[in-house]
Amino acid sequence: MAKKLPENNPPQISESTYEPMERTLPPQNFTTVGEPINFRDSWRIFRIISEFIDGYQFLSKFKREVTILGSARLPKNGHYYRVAEDLGWLLGKNGFTTITGGGPGIMEAANKGAFEAGGTTVGINIQLPFEQRINPYVKESVGFFYFFTRKVMLTSPADAFVFFPGGFGTMDEFFEVVDFMELGFMQKVPVVLVGKEFWEPLLKFLRQNSSGIAHSIPEDIIDNWHLVDTAEAAFEFIKNVQDTPIQCATDNESNIYCQGGPDWRVFRIMAELVDGFEFLSKIKRNVTIFGTKSILPGSSYYNAAYEVGKILAQNDYATITGGGPGIMEAANKGAFDAGGESVGINMRWEKGERVNNYITKSAGFFFPFVRKLIITSPSEVFVFFPGGFGTLHQLFELLTLMETKKIPLVPVILVGSDFWKPMLEYFHLLFHEFKTIGLNDQDLVKVIDRPDDILKYIKIK
Repeated sequence: MAKKLPENNPPQISESTYEPMERTLPPQNFTTVGEPINFRDSWRIFRIISEFIDGYQFLSKFKREVTILGSARLPKNGHYYRVAEDLGWLLGKNGFTTITGGGPGIMEAANKGAFEAGGTTVGINIQLPFEQRINPYVKESVGFFYFFTRKVMLTSPADAFVFFPGGFGTMDEFFEVVDFMELGFMQKVPVVLVGKEFWEPLLKFLRQNSSGIAHSIPEDIIDNWHLVDTAEAAFEFIKNVQDTPIQCATDNESNIYCQGGPDWRVFRIMAELVDGFEFLSKIKRNVTIFGTKSILPGSSYYNAAYEVGKILAQNDYATITGGGPGIMEAANKGAFDAGGESVGINMRWEKGERVNNYITKSAGFFFPFVRKLIITSPSEVFVFFPGGFGTLHQLFELLTLMETKKIPLVPVILVGSDFWKPMLEYFHLLFHEFKTIGLNDQDLVKVIDRPDDILKYIKIK
């Protein structure tokens, strides 16, 4: 019989405070579905679509899915490995499907616990320039070459999400989930954060900076997340969830994002990819600017974004934004007023597109993951103003792609030390205390306070 986890007494990090649960190991039964895509294949569009088809078919057979995300670097003898293992055991014992990224660390721990309880264990793996193997506790897996297709599959089927301590990749996945939930692209399901010492500094940043300074996040969204320290406490917020039907299956006629059924949707994704890559091929020498839509005209950050757009135009750079209001509008306006190319890569909604009045060229997308791929395609510089879930989602995706060598290193500039300083301190915490990022990862970003400081990072013609 399993040992009962301690109640109302959050464990400390020392090795003596957490006692693993007892488990019985069932016979092994592995099935691998979908080989990693050959990175030498030049048919990019068809490779991406093949990944969508493989992924959707693979995931369609699972029920009551819980996705567990966290660092691949955390050791087997560590505290959080054991908590993840125990949570996986609780999920497997109670009939849940445990989905992870399929790798080592937290992913392995969760799969191991579920495997030992006789549950369904799934790995959604990524092919990296350096080898990442499927852990031995995954019963069924699928492999992806592209991060963005893998993330669509890793997040779309879940009836609950559990986030353990992690690095840039975990932050990317976390902000994608909460961003898409806020925008209505994903169903709202429980979000559980394990490890108060890890997550509390980030939640403080979101409350004080993204909500307080940028006014881009309603605090009640943060209040709805569940911050815990034990596997048992995490399971309390999951145990009663039911298998949630895919959103498109329940709203097929009224939601333009879902119209046409799953097969037709694949062709619509293909069409958006073709249009997006064709659109990008016509834009040269560009800088991409991110930031919240909530910054108002006349504010200091609005004025700074305007100046950045103006400087870029004066130096023959195109300014790319998400095409909306706030920081996006300010940067587009600066480029427009200076006679430069002002580009918007925006979302299409059921009632039209959200496009500001200062764009000279634009492209709109119904699928958020396609739009995200296009807007994060390599620019010469990426500039981040204060923002909320969307801005942070874009930031951590870029950092993950560079950290894992999926894209080359490019300058990533954060504007406003008053806003970004706590985030830099958090990066130091990830490296020094949790070891979830590397030494050089801390230096992937630079902070500036004056718009003309961007000239240090662009090539003057």
